[in-house]
Amino acid sequence: MACCETMALRNVTRDLLRRQIRENRALDFQRHYHVTDPFIKRLGLEAELQGHSGCVNCLEWNERGDLLASGSDDQHAIVWDPFRHTKLITMHTGHAANIFSVKFLPHSEDRILITGAADTKVHVHDLTAKETTHMFSDHTNRVKRIATAPMRPNTFWSAAEDGVIRQYDLRESSKRSEVLIDLTEYCGQLVEAKCLAINPRDNNYLVVGANGPFVRLYDIRMIHNHRKSLGQSGSAGVHTFCDKRKSIPDGAGQYYVAGHLPVKLPDYNNRLRVLVATYVTFSPDGTELLVNMGGEQVYLFDLTFKQRPYTFLLPKKCHSSSEVQNGKTTNGVSNGIHLPASRLKLATVSSGSSDLPPHLERIKLQANDAFAQQQWTQAIQLYSLSIHEAGHNAMLYGNRAAAYMKRKWYDKRSQLGPLQLRAHCGGRKTL
Repeated sequence: MACCETMALRNVTRDLLRRQIRENRALDFQRHYHVTDPFIKRLGLEAELQGHSGCVNCLEWNERGDLLASGSDDQHAIVWDPFRHTKLITMHTGHAANIFSVKFLPHSEDRILITGAADTKVHVHDLTAKETTHMFSDHTNRVKRIATAPMRPNTFWSAAEDGVIRQYDLRESSKRSEVLIDLTEYCGQLVEAKCLAINPRDNNYLVVGANGPFVRLYDIRMIHNHRKSLGQSGSAGVHTFCDKRKSIPDGAGQYYVAGHLPVKLPDYNNRLRVLVATYVTFSPDGTELLVNMGGEQVYLFDLTFKQRPYTFLLPKKCHSSSEVQNGKTTNGVSNGIHLPASRLKLATVSSGSSDLPPHLERIKLQANDAFAQQQWTQAIQLYSLSIHEAGHNAMLYGNRAAAYMKRKWYDKRSQLGPLQLRAHCGGRKTL
């Protein structure tokens, strides 16, 4: 109850702004808004926009934030005035299947709209003339995401389930796109690219999400320079950046992953669950990377976090045991460390030895009860409330850590080498 009252007094919009412009506010923001039920309950439906006859798969704001584009299974794109709840433009895109991505081309005065669809095609539309000006048919599977760059107004990229990332330049007369990254060279023929985004502060960096636990951050400039040095950049006829005999240069790609996911892959596979990054985006200043790991959790990576990685080998075979994690029997592996259930319990103190004031002692007991009932998020919130006033109390930190581990959300960031996993601790927060 006290937590709810505290949230009611806070101004979310003001705190969001301060988090962006004042670095020392970031920790305070995280502490107050991390998994906060009162904040979620304040969200509500403002309006329903009627216009599509099929499922709406994608939404995209323009640069000024006063227009909203939508794409649907009905193969139409609609541009809305979301604040007046009105439909401005409706256009049939020429696609023969569901539209999965729409993007305004930067610096086009909201005149150019790009769409990608399940028919494997990418189309470019002039909204003023209501006509399709370019049609690209280079992908061989469903196009899932389009990305643009604010400082490269004639260039855009696409990710598709054929595992290929393609680059387009509307200044060129060629009707073909160029292969920038071919994930099948490194991940096999079954890999599917699901999403991508360009760093808004430095447009040389592109992040790609695919099936599997890893998201990949690429330096586009390094890839181009490497291929130019090999004489690959200007071949006659069909343009391509990708030669099957050549790989992306060392240092051009980084891998990010929640530290517990690689070792949990066998468990996910046994339960027929799929780990796939369904959405990736950068913060406005380009220092953070938000990843929606569909069917699992949402993670926030700090791209400025620098620490010497710790290298460990993933076990080939997990031991079967009665070790417990999150209240369920697992394969006994948690980030490469065996954690018997007997080692994961609440810290306790003998009667009369607690240094907590009475009102915090009551909150701690409420947290303990929540823990006993496996209500991990509520327990974490209550322990955090006590820690805010008694930050010196090690017992509270220990109990909250146990609740975090029971909830099975870990604070790890990892990078992947060819034969090993290099883990960085503390670089990722679960939202």
